[in-house]
Amino acid sequence: MASNDELACVYAALILMDDEVPITAEKINTILKAANVSVEPYWPGMFAKASSGLDLKSIVGNVGSGVGAGVPAAAAASAPAAAAAPAAEAKKEEAPESEESDDDMGFSLFG
Repeated sequence: MASNDELACVYAALILMDDEVPITAEKINTILKAANVSVEPYWPGMFAKASSGLDLKSIVGNVGSGVGAGVPAAAAASAPAAAAAPAAEAKKEEAPESEESDDDMGFSLFG
């Protein structure tokens, strides 16, 4: 569970990122002071160092994509396997679906 100090620094870093301002400890502290939020003194510096060299806009923009930053090369290598996947799905769809109820397996949730 994230502490309030961590969350405050995360939000401050996101504000700086959105305004395309470099994320530094001083700027995080400025935002926190403007919001009247006090945090332990090491948090802003830690977040500034952690975010340096990262493209936070692309990370935030790809949150829902389900693909990590290091996966494109692996995805390109598995392209032949991905091409075979639709064929496997077609075979799956042709197979008759046998749905077993709980009674068929010898137990029942309500009985």
